Amino acid sequence: MQRQPSSSGTQEDNEDSMFTQPSTSQVQRGLEKLTPAQVDQKTSEVIQYFLVKDQKKVPVRRADLVKHVVKDYRNIYPEIIKRAARTFEQVFGLKLVEIDPKNHTYILINNLEAADKPSPVECPANPKLGLLFVILGVTFMKGGVVRENVIWNTLKKLRVDSGEKHDEFGDVKRLVTEEFVRQRYLEYVRIPHTEPMEHEFRWGQRADMEVSKAKILEFMGQLHEQEPQSWTQLYREAQASSSSSNSSSSQR
Repeated sequence: MQRQPSSSGTQEDNEDSMFTQPSTSQVQRGLEKLTPAQVDQKTSEVIQYFLVKDQKKVPVRRADLVKHVVKDYRNIYPEIIKRAARTFEQVFGLKLVEIDPKNHTYILINNLEAADKPSPVECPANPKLGLLFVILGVTFMKGGVVRENVIWNTLKKLRVDSGEKHDEFGDVKRLVTEEFVRQRYLEYVRIPHTEPMEHEFRWGQRADMEVSKAKILEFMGQLHEQEPQSWTQLYREAQASSSSSNSSSSQR
């Protein structure tokens, strides 16, 4: 059954469609009417809003941001976002990314390759992250797309049954198909012309930006007790992906 959009969601979409991005001159005029302290305070409120949402890895929509935080400061919205993005990068080591320009949706990403940040491979204490890495790993090793039954069977071998309530993860299927999808780590896509209906998993936008394929392959090597280099083609792809990511980072 297709989920219908909520009335509040529709209202926010309408509000966003009515929001016109201020021009440079409009922003400048808006700044002239405010004190630096007022602009700093509003920027801090926006930063706090993003950080709260990021605790659950929930994407932030411009409509929500303007309605709940920016409010009467919408005429300097571009300046606030620019300052917030600079603070995230310089203070928190995070990057503010607009992943959906059409609907103006943002996420904060953390480059897991950074030397001063612990690799998830070295941090097995986070069970949800471990579960996510298994799914991303299987998907990567299957060419980037994998049917959901393959994922459920893989998890079952690890004693995580999607049909049963798990002590650590609760409702496993909901965690994987809703929470990880909402956080943009995974895409859960219906396969056309399947009866009964089937779905497949792919890497989500956040995973593509934030998760290193080399780390994923290293993680899968630990699970299978194999060296990452033993998967020759995948190893080359992972190394090429890391090189491309590092190159784009250095150009920023």
